[in-house]
Amino acid sequence: MALQSIESRDLTVAELFQNFYVVPSYQREYVWREPEVEQLLFDIHNEYMEGRGAESQYFIGSIVVLSRSDGVFELIDGQQRMTTTFLMLCAIRDRLRRLEPRETTPALDAQIQYTDVDQEGRNVPRYRVELQYEDSKGVLQDLARTGDPATIPAATRSTDNILNAYQLICAFLEREFSADAAQVRRFYAYFTKQIKLIRVETGSVAHALKVFETINDRGVGLDSMDLLKNLLFMRAAHREFELLKTVWKDLVDTLHRAREKPLRFLRYYIFSTYDAERLKEEEIYGWFQTHESECGYGTDPLGFARKLLAAATAFVRFIGGKDSEGRPNRYLENIHHLSGAARQHLILLLAGRDLSESEFSVLARELENLFFTYVITREPTRDFEHRFARWARDLRHVRTAEELDRFLASSFRPSRAELSRRFSEAFARLKEDDLQKYRLRYVLARLTQHVDEQAFGIGNPRPNLSAYIGGQSEVEHILPQRPTTAAIEAFGGSKVWTENVGRLGNLTLLEKAINASLGNGTFAEKREAYRQSNFLLTRSLAGAVQVGVRTPIDLIGRKLELFQGWTSEDIERRQAMLARLAHEAWDVPLPEETSTLNS
Repeated sequence: MALQSIESRDLTVAELFQNFYVVPSYQREYVWREPEVEQLLFDIHNEYMEGRGAESQYFIGSIVVLSRSDGVFELIDGQQRMTTTFLMLCAIRDRLRRLEPRETTPALDAQIQYTDVDQEGRNVPRYRVELQYEDSKGVLQDLARTGDPATIPAATRSTDNILNAYQLICAFLEREFSADAAQVRRFYAYFTKQIKLIRVETGSVAHALKVFETINDRGVGLDSMDLLKNLLFMRAAHREFELLKTVWKDLVDTLHRAREKPLRFLRYYIFSTYDAERLKEEEIYGWFQTHESECGYGTDPLGFARKLLAAATAFVRFIGGKDSEGRPNRYLENIHHLSGAARQHLILLLAGRDLSESEFSVLARELENLFFTYVITREPTRDFEHRFARWARDLRHVRTAEELDRFLASSFRPSRAELSRRFSEAFARLKEDDLQKYRLRYVLARLTQHVDEQAFGIGNPRPNLSAYIGGQSEVEHILPQRPTTAAIEAFGGSKVWTENVGRLGNLTLLEKAINASLGNGTFAEKREAYRQSNFLLTRSLAGAVQVGVRTPIDLIGRKLELFQGWTSEDIERRQAMLARLAHEAWDVPLPEETSTLNS
């Protein structure tokens, strides 16, 4: 097998822009934002101001290109830097035009646009850098032609980044050189004659991609998502490039629209799909490299990309409270209200995404209970993430209801039982400052929902947690946050008030319309308002909740404490009651029950 040659040359910007470059359609879009552009400008300007002499040179990186038969270079790596360099040339030209409208810049103009000869021998005007991917929307050519970003709409993320980069460069030129055209020209001469890049040329796409991978084998400057994309293109046939590009763009866009981190998704995808339990983000690309046969991307890169896209779609749907088919799921909605930025539970949801709708719902319910148990007992995140990854190995093979029940009986349920005592202790001392506000509302909403469901069934008028958490309800402090001096003294003094006002036993959910009329009254003054609430847990503060004999409402009413006054002892008693209800709501055995099971 003949070795393919690699030609490597260090070229000044002026030499580099004697040729034409295209960024092929399968490449990622322009992603540099203010920090990257400003850093490049700072580095170049800092070298320029050092005054190391006319012969001093400064390297700003490398590019990998494929040399085509028509004389144009395809940019395989380095398009961010090359696009920004091209924008700098455009910005310098436009600045000089404004400062010296009667002067011409033929050398600079030729570095931006020049006449090429096509295969038929015809003269064709061509820009030195052209972007062929769809998201570019011709913005680079429009800027090179008009020099007026105000006339160009920011239609995509890429166009917005390009326009922003151009404006940052224009601002830099104005800030550093004011209205001195001679200074701008001197900087232009330095930029084109002393700034260098290394251009690595290869003869085939596959070889260029391999060089790209070798240069970035440690992921420096690129993350595992970019390197994995390159790896798939290395394995793909050229005829698949367009399809692979489309699938990959859908994958990236799906995660971007949901504001999800691609590397976290890849890491959790590995945990959920393969036998891996511990993996750092910086190790993701290396893991894929060493598990090619297991993943199957070597023989079917397009099929593998489609699997990633399907998993990412499910990943995003889970976060939004829906199952993998996009159907609303009440337990996933609950997890959405509970989880905040936490995403560890998605490992198990991805592992179980092929379950039937009913079995998946059982998994989601049990996972909500387990995840909350970990949160309230402050189980270390690293520990349960590792546990989830280990359980995923078994879960992804589960198919039937019986298999799922056996899996849950050997994993989720024992884990909750082990934390029973810590669960009780956490609720016994729980105060509003112990949880983020969204999690406090989740706790009160789930307890309130649990009481309603015990009375009316799951199909009650408020089947979803959002009906309790939404803007129509508020967290009510039964002992007011801003009581009168007389009320504080009646309660036992400021010290006792401070110790009790934030306790869970002093909190309840109340409809916003009712809460607005309460003010800072005493418990006796508030009781009648509580009686108007549709939430049984809150209504019970006004007296016994009872309808008939041994009806569901009557039975749940017996679990709710009655209060004639509101003292620190009453708050303690209600907190203990809520702790007992919490064991029911999240299906965590009481400590005495776990002791019996273990004896």
